[in-house]
Amino acid sequence: MNDHRCSASFQKPRGRTRIIQCIYVVGFMDLFGVSMIIPLLSHHVKALGASPTVAGIVGATYGILQLFSSTIVGSWSDVVGRQYSLLTCLLLSALGYGLLGMSTSIALFVLARIPVGLFKHSLSICRALLSDLVSESERPLVMGHFNAASSVGFILGPVVGGYLTEHEGGFYTSSFTCAIIFLANAGLVWMLPWSETLIHLNGNDSRNNASKGCHDNNCSKSVCNGSHANSHGRASAPETDPDAGAPQTRPVVLGGRKASPLQRAWRQLSSVGSKIHMVASSDMWDLFLMRLLMALAIMLYHSNFSLAMEERFSLKPKVTGYLISYSSTLGALAGFLVGPVTQLYGNNMPALLLHSTVLTCSLIFLYAAAPSVSQVLLTSTFFAISTTIGRTCITDLELHRGGVQASGTLIGAGQSVTAVGRVLAPLLSGLAQEFSPCGPPSLGVILALAAVGLMLIRIPKWDRKGMTKESRTD
Repeated sequence: MNDHRCSASFQKPRGRTRIIQCIYVVGFMDLFGVSMIIPLLSHHVKALGASPTVAGIVGATYGILQLFSSTIVGSWSDVVGRQYSLLTCLLLSALGYGLLGMSTSIALFVLARIPVGLFKHSLSICRALLSDLVSESERPLVMGHFNAASSVGFILGPVVGGYLTEHEGGFYTSSFTCAIIFLANAGLVWMLPWSETLIHLNGNDSRNNASKGCHDNNCSKSVCNGSHANSHGRASAPETDPDAGAPQTRPVVLGGRKASPLQRAWRQLSSVGSKIHMVASSDMWDLFLMRLLMALAIMLYHSNFSLAMEERFSLKPKVTGYLISYSSTLGALAGFLVGPVTQLYGNNMPALLLHSTVLTCSLIFLYAAAPSVSQVLLTSTFFAISTTIGRTCITDLELHRGGVQASGTLIGAGQSVTAVGRVLAPLLSGLAQEFSPCGPPSLGVILALAAVGLMLIRIPKWDRKGMTKESRTD
């Protein structure tokens, strides 16, 4: 009965399907363009005359900006809508990469990295948009496909970037090509059929009433330009036209008159602050801590992989490159396994996350103790699959526990936690490598075991709060 009621209230219009498919394309093109540039940045900044220390500081600038801007931009997308925020991020990122293509000095190089560091959150907003558009049972499948499409772009981008670099002015050509890709993405987002997206129910009361009959499927989502209609978090409130079937927007009225641009900006800022405070004060520290521990463990696994293969097995860099490409390709393809594996577990995401974390921990240990290249190849095969599934699981759990109305804030907060890992991982890797080439992955095993222990303690509390799916009681 409940499943029938959900399917009746959560239809799949062609507009929604087209948006999802286009978002896959946006994710692919996004990482395709970025991965053309990433391998070339350190060489270019050194070619501009920067010392290794200055190059390191310049490289850290992007990570620091991402650390502080991820949560803010994610929360901003909850307030102003996915379409507007996604277009803004794509256009300003295009500006940054365009400036990078004109960087003939270190000062201009740093200037070009600022808009990218502040607004290169298009993938996070895309994930939040996908969570808006699909039911909770569909979310792992759709997220897995999106991650797979993005990963394929990340695999192909360096090939094209390397080819362009072989020609004169190759870095500048790659930068301008990346900027054009982001402009094309912005054009694609602009042309998406937003008005065809189905609007279900308006108002908090009607959403709550509908959700009672739909269990965990969140059939009561309402989407306005890709974001949830929320009178407390928007400068304008959506209004459904029964004839057009699309959301209309009415201006906010304060004291009997329209709000001025300054008042609307203040409302947006206050809404962003309240959403960030809501996430910061929520009882989700365990999920964020686990994300940090596993991010560090995985980064430590990859941190000295090439050097360790050379020192342990005398592998040439070319062979190590093939091994890394093989693992990356499997990681991309593993995105298509997320949906079937989730169904196999009956949508019990805590159990799936626990098992994938245990598997990841075991594989890092086997890699650190591997006596031969064949065992490294075997561990790399399953490691790519387990980490892909684990990332999707933890994102899904964050959205489940935090609520879909703050999906942008939650995904942004998760990216900020991962950025902390990117800052800490090189330091921990350097310290561990002083003892052994296997030091970084060995430390990763300890951190992954801590994540497993944290889950074993916290999962029963999630169960008491209704975290596990209600399929067990059906």
